[in-house]
Amino acid sequence: MNKIPTDKIRAMDMPVLDKVFAMEAGWVLDFSDLTFAVFFREELGVSIDDPRWSVQGGSKAKRLRYFLRHANRKTVLDTLETLWEYREASSMTHNYPELDDSVRVAFFRIIERLGGTPPTWHRSSTASAQSEITQIDETVASALAHSLLQVTELKPQPRGYAFEKFLKNMFDAYGLSARASFRLVGEQIDGSFVSGGDTYLLEARWTNSLVDAATLHAFNGKVQGKASWSRGLLVSYSGFSREGLIAFGRGNSVICMDGLDLHAVLSRRLDFATVLAMKVRRAAETGKPFVSVDDLNPMSGP
Repeated sequence: MNKIPTDKIRAMDMPVLDKVFAMEAGWVLDFSDLTFAVFFREELGVSIDDPRWSVQGGSKAKRLRYFLRHANRKTVLDTLETLWEYREASSMTHNYPELDDSVRVAFFRIIERLGGTPPTWHRSSTASAQSEITQIDETVASALAHSLLQVTELKPQPRGYAFEKFLKNMFDAYGLSARASFRLVGEQIDGSFVSGGDTYLLEARWTNSLVDAATLHAFNGKVQGKASWSRGLLVSYSGFSREGLIAFGRGNSVICMDGLDLHAVLSRRLDFATVLAMKVRRAAETGKPFVSVDDLNPMSGP
């Protein structure tokens, strides 16, 4: 009896991949033919329009299925991981079918079998472990809370820089690979970090007034000016105006946190990545870029 290869996509894997990438009707996620080709060319260096991938049909789903069964292992792994990142990021603006925990677990087992590493929150042994809350050390949490209090005592100009530094230190404490502020042509980015396999651009605001729609739209423009699946986190210590959030609308790429959220995370020693994932999920479900940590009830899991 021939041994089934473990470094290839198998026929039994395809129903899982069909669900993950919404391929049952011949589509692949929200891609058009043009954006599908651009995505593969720019992200993977692959011409998915090459006739050799259309042996079983020319729809996006049929081409992707054939590609996954016949490309080399590394290319297939890169494709699955990159498409997953895109699905997670674009889920804020597109109503994909909800995935059962069993489907997620099966998908990440495929990733592991091919030699990849699933997102850090995944535990293949049980789907329920996805909802675990990881508490940081009490000493670290207390030190971060104290440094945040010190920021409040500074004058406006140094306070802004100190707030950015505090956020970087907090992200580092949670193992989120934070990067300090950097400047691109014509714009300033306050930093970036990685959570759940996704890269977030950061905007930090500490002003006496509530953040308005203009600020939200400006930051959203920065985020959408990068990769099409980029996400942004705008942290406003003072919060956001109700009118601004309404005017900002839905279908954007920015998640919001305020000072009360930060204090809740630190005082209750919540896992920041879990809280952020819950905010992303609520934004995908409701279109609201800001839902407070208290309203999310993070102690019950995502």
